[in-house]
Amino acid sequence: MAGVVDVPGGRKIHEQVTPLLGGVGIYLGLVVVAVLNPGLLPEFGVFLLGATAIFVLGLIEDIRGLSALSRFLVQVAVALMVISVGMRVSFLPHGLLGEAGEVIVTVIWIVGVTNAYNFLDGLDGLAAGSAAINLFFFSLFLYGTAQYPVGLIAVALIGSCLAFLPFNFSSRKIFLGEAGSTLLGFCLAGIGLLGSWAHGNKVQLLIPVLILGVPIFDMIFTTIMRVREGKVKSLLEWLRYSGADHFHHYLVDQGLGKRKAVVFIYSITAFLGISAILLGNKKYEVEAALSLLQATIIFTGIATLIVVGKRNRAGRGDST
Repeated sequence: MAGVVDVPGGRKIHEQVTPLLGGVGIYLGLVVVAVLNPGLLPEFGVFLLGATAIFVLGLIEDIRGLSALSRFLVQVAVALMVISVGMRVSFLPHGLLGEAGEVIVTVIWIVGVTNAYNFLDGLDGLAAGSAAINLFFFSLFLYGTAQYPVGLIAVALIGSCLAFLPFNFSSRKIFLGEAGSTLLGFCLAGIGLLGSWAHGNKVQLLIPVLILGVPIFDMIFTTIMRVREGKVKSLLEWLRYSGADHFHHYLVDQGLGKRKAVVFIYSITAFLGISAILLGNKKYEVEAALSLLQATIIFTGIATLIVVGKRNRAGRGDST
């Protein structure tokens, strides 16, 4: 795998050429689950096939690069493949329009979360550590509702993330690479589709959204700011654009430092996970409402930090 390295520059704030092989370990974790648990879920074979396609796509991007259009088309094709076996968001009325709407929302969910985790992978330990926290709250809910097969997938991925983190934090570090970050994003999106979240209450469909709140919000808010500032004007420009204007970049700019910024985002991720678990408790509607309010306050705080960071950066004459 010689030549699979990340070179400093652009939005990348590391200072040395670094191997991009962390995704291999994440992928092997999935393979181990498949080998040790044949027939785990009817949809797991297609889920693993989709994960393999996303992993290979990212590996090719890490090695020699791919066009934004190629990456997007493959991701959409993978999304449609998993939808074909019943893995999709379900909340609209039955009928042609409802079916089409659910397919569109599911494609946006898979492609969006897959890329959101790629965007999040900007500081040592940020993507893998955040994913471990996300997966912990996924598994907490899944085991609490007796969804053991999906919970096992989440636990296996937690193990892969935790095994990778020491290599990411060491002096001779290894990065996830696009193969690893997009694979994590796809797996998290897939678990959100494999699990059953709304037990008689469609508001509980927001549980996966809350658990994955940080990368989703960062992607949406950053996209809005880029469009507003004229940095991107089309989907392909959005896929190609690479700027140091994400949440974690602004935290570092505010003086937190890289490690403290990572810990800060871990904390927000955990708070959102707690909100999601509270939302899952359908017995207490007041607590569910308060969990949504808590999430709203957190997102407002994140938006404020980004806007203040942009103003401070503009005041210093920095560019993204």
